[in-house]
Amino acid sequence: MTTAGDVYENPVTGERAVVRVGTAETAGKLLVVDLTVRPGGAVIGEHYHPGVEERFTALAGRLSYRLAGRPGALEAGQEVLVPAGVPHEWWNAGADEAVVRIAVRPAARFEECIVNTFGLAQDGRVNARGMPNLLQLAVLAREFDDVMRFTSPPRWVQRLLFGVLAPVARLLGYRGSYPEYLTRGPSAVVPVEPLGRRTATFGGDTVLDTRPVPGR
Repeated sequence: MTTAGDVYENPVTGERAVVRVGTAETAGKLLVVDLTVRPGGAVIGEHYHPGVEERFTALAGRLSYRLAGRPGALEAGQEVLVPAGVPHEWWNAGADEAVVRIAVRPAARFEECIVNTFGLAQDGRVNARGMPNLLQLAVLAREFDDVMRFTSPPRWVQRLLFGVLAPVARLLGYRGSYPEYLTRGPSAVVPVEPLGRRTATFGGDTVLDTRPVPGR
């Protein structure tokens, strides 16, 4: 589990995450990271999260996104809430680095999924878009079906295809989750300031307000 100040990097997608509120501090209920994305950097594809909500708050640069098929953009101080089950993707279409604060609730299983995808990228086991090969994707998608689902190919195709491929992948040594990635730890640890004690409604509960304080 993560703690404030941990740094995780995906060298393929260009993402660098600095943990501001870790799952170790919230018993897995909340994760807040400041994510730096290089120009051209993007998530690994359009997806949605069953039972998981995300809030994106732009801190610097310009972030383009597609939410439920509708395009949009975030500039510093703007935010968007992604409800559970809503397809989305985002990317840095600008010429400069973009920094976005992402709050995820609940977070424990989501964090495990991200740590595994970052680990695969760090070990050179993904393509130029950050996607693993089909056998790896089959077991990864089935392992984390409760927190992340891709929108393409169609759901029925994924179930059929991954259902056939997953047993073969496991026989060949592929795993949906790798203990070595979960225990690898951050690439660095940096000092971070506490986010404060304001509260806000998120995921139907009152939680720490992770948005920047106006004027600061």
